[in-house]
Amino acid sequence: MEKKDYNTQREKLIMPEYGRHIQDMVSYVSSIPEKEKRNEQIQAVLAVMGTLNPQLRDIVDFRHKLWDHVQVISKFKVDIDSPYPLPTQDDLTSKPNPIPINKEPIKASCYGRNIQNMLDLIASREDDEVKMYMIKVIASYMKQQYLIWNKDSVAEETIFEDIKMLSGGRITVPEDLHIGNAIAQPKGNHNNKKQKQSNKKRKK
Repeated sequence: MEKKDYNTQREKLIMPEYGRHIQDMVSYVSSIPEKEKRNEQIQAVLAVMGTLNPQLRDIVDFRHKLWDHVQVISKFKVDIDSPYPLPTQDDLTSKPNPIPINKEPIKASCYGRNIQNMLDLIASREDDEVKMYMIKVIASYMKQQYLIWNKDSVAEETIFEDIKMLSGGRITVPEDLHIGNAIAQPKGNHNNKKQKQSNKKRKK
């Protein structure tokens, strides 16, 4: 009676996307005694690997990726002359550096952390017309966000108090400031535009 060959009885696939035939081919190349012959045969294996995974061609330097995969499939045991630096197991399995997480609690969830950071930046500026313009714009945006969360009207004074709270008291909004005219640009920027237009006319 012929003995059946089940996948569960075979060696585990190291890179399933290439299939068992590629793994067997890499294993065969690894067993060839002559290095010159191994270098010759691995070229054929690489060609088949590229055909089986055409999506790799969209990756920058996909040939380099194929050579790395040969090493992975062989468990870094195949001795061949690669045109690229040979990777190590640590290179391909090492975990990326963790991204630091800001654990400082958000003072007002309806505004988010970005608003806090922007207010910190504005608070660090010297008092001038540009700073006041930035306060108007961010106050207008904060009012929109407040209404999204609360679905109700909100007084400008409430937004200004939130600005003072979120900035740690470093920003106090003047009493004569109104959010309604937040779109108007500061005079300094307007004058700069006029100056640029004037310079263009002179060049012509």
